[in-house]
Amino acid sequence: MATTTPAPTDPTSTSERAPIVLAVANQKGGVGKTTTAVNLAAACAARGFRTLLVDLDIQGSASAFLGMSPTDDEVDVARCLLEELPLSRAVKPTRVENLWLAPAGERMSLVDLHLASVYGRERAFERSLASCSPPGVSFDLVIVDTAPYLGLLTVNALVGAQKILVPVSCEYLPMLGLKLLGETLDRLRERAGARFDVLGYVLTMHDKRERISLEVEQLLRNRFESRVFDTVIRVDTQHKSAPSHRRTIFEHQSEGGRGREDYNALADEALVRLGLVAKAARKKPTKKPAARPKVAAKK
Repeated sequence: MATTTPAPTDPTSTSERAPIVLAVANQKGGVGKTTTAVNLAAACAARGFRTLLVDLDIQGSASAFLGMSPTDDEVDVARCLLEELPLSRAVKPTRVENLWLAPAGERMSLVDLHLASVYGRERAFERSLASCSPPGVSFDLVIVDTAPYLGLLTVNALVGAQKILVPVSCEYLPMLGLKLLGETLDRLRERAGARFDVLGYVLTMHDKRERISLEVEQLLRNRFESRVFDTVIRVDTQHKSAPSHRRTIFEHQSEGGRGREDYNALADEALVRLGLVAKAARKKPTKKPAARPKVAAKK
């Protein structure tokens, strides 16, 4: 029997308003940014929210994660930005119910150079994003995976977003980089008229057995207080193996796994902060995807 997907809790979250745009960003690489963007998007989709994941990273990691790297003759995000096309031309459904992807392609490496000479270059993505829904689809949430450096692509993602989620791995260097990130966000507000707010900081690669994790967590919570998510993403080897199998953590890990638990909890908390779910009525996944069988090693 088919499972019926319930409507989002907020009655205005569908066709009556534009989707909320959330950029997952950090200028420091290796902090779990793409893992967070993909699995947060999948968890929100499982709760009945029509979610678009946009891959705005020249490496195309989110697209590869979902096994949907576009060919040269397909319309992708890069082509939309190079030819000033509506983003809806690049949107494709994924195998995950309620989740769509606007994939990156090999031409994404050309976009930064192209945008340097475009009028209103900081808002090219925002203009394309204005028409992001394909026929018959109305998105509730757009999650943008960004590059781990401050090029024009990342600037476009930040300027086009209403909310920013910052993953921070439990190491000292990412903590030091947050000062630079904060200065960057302030400059974009002042010089580019960006209107985003920081939704919050989420600790990734957290291991309570290691002193460094506890120290970084304490520093982050002392500095940013309530802007730090209660949820932490714990160290889990499944986060490394899932992308190699082109699966989200919910497809790759069995029920009860810590990776699934953490990203479910993060989605619950993020949806409340976004105003899409009331705090007292957090939405549970519409169904529990069964873990796929492990591929036997070749002899």
